[in-house]
Amino acid sequence: MSMHRKTITLTEQQDDWVKSQISSGHFGNDSEYIRDLIRRDQQAKERLAALRQALAEGEASGKPKLLDIEAIKAAGRARMKAAD
Repeated sequence: MSMHRKTITLTEQQDDWVKSQISSGHFGNDSEYIRDLIRRDQQAKERLAALRQALAEGEASGKPKLLDIEAIKAAGRARMKAAD
């Protein structure tokens, strides 16, 4: 993977925060911290997209049906019994 150098500007408070994360041993340097933030942001966006997709599929699946709680419980008990 190729690396690209970027220049960013932080407030003093933000810079102090990054330094505290490094000095506490969570990260080796500023770049590791920024890369971690970007990875977390990407993961959050992917989870949100998957949730939106699931919601859209649910809405498109038709009218809701009444749940048969007793049938659900019975199926769960059967699965637990089969797992033993």
